[in-house]
Amino acid sequence: MEMEVKKSPPKPELQKIQRFIDFLALERRLSNYTVRNYRTSLLIFFTWYRHNYKWSGSINEISVRGIRDYLIESQRRVSRRTLHNYISGLRAFYNYWLKQGEVKNNPFKSIILPKLNKPLPKFLTENQIKQLISGPMQLLENKSLLPFQAWRDRLILEILYGGGLRISELVGLNYGMIDFSSGVARILGKGQKERLCPLGNVAINCLKKFRAEFASQTSYDDPVVVNDQLKRISARFVQLMIKKYLKLADLPLDISPHKIRHSYATHLLNNGADLRLVQELLGHASLSTTQIYTHVDLARLKAAHRIAHPRP
Repeated sequence: MEMEVKKSPPKPELQKIQRFIDFLALERRLSNYTVRNYRTSLLIFFTWYRHNYKWSGSINEISVRGIRDYLIESQRRVSRRTLHNYISGLRAFYNYWLKQGEVKNNPFKSIILPKLNKPLPKFLTENQIKQLISGPMQLLENKSLLPFQAWRDRLILEILYGGGLRISELVGLNYGMIDFSSGVARILGKGQKERLCPLGNVAINCLKKFRAEFASQTSYDDPVVVNDQLKRISARFVQLMIKKYLKLADLPLDISPHKIRHSYATHLLNNGADLRLVQELLGHASLSTTQIYTHVDLARLKAAHRIAHPRP
């Protein structure tokens, strides 16, 4: 008789991680991207802890000293921003199990993290945005793109800039979420929070043309932007597409879809928009998150003063 091979039981911490991840995805309904980042932060830490300490796998046995050792070693491998994100995920994990009565305290609560540098967000000028958005039509005129592809790519750029959408919000946009008469989209942002977002006349007109001439399915749940196979686009598709048009316009290649969102916010404030209004349009939970864009404006004012004033 062949010996029966039994599978070893899963490591205790993996069971806890999966239950927490299920809670984030199914109950809090966080985005796949956010859930994936939480899971990564947990797996990296617990794998490190198991490797460096005699550890049974019980989440009650994590020591503050061990966490500090992890912080010191991690700073050699990852940025401070990434480390902050990792610890944020671990704090949330322990807060969840604290509420479930599975742990007595959160060992990450009192951990002091290295200070973050706060660089001003990168953004494109209004002229640079025009250059970027003109790219698809240039390629269409050169017969380097089919009309469907050119108008689809332009639509992506117009919506990203016209509405200041996150990339996840763009790829999740359905026809039923847009009121064409008012030009306003109902956007599901982080944490499934809903906000109303004007897309602007230019973006809406572009969308009307694309829908009339190129879209095959435009019912309530159909995606607004699709790939060549008429399927919903991915975030990666958008990232690669933008790189192509940045290169065409001879613009910095490190401009991401999120930096187009930075450009949107900066241009609104530079042209007199109220800070709280911009907060609502961006879907920021806290005004302090939006205030970084006032620093951008202030930096430009100081630069202009330094150049123009006789005694800078």
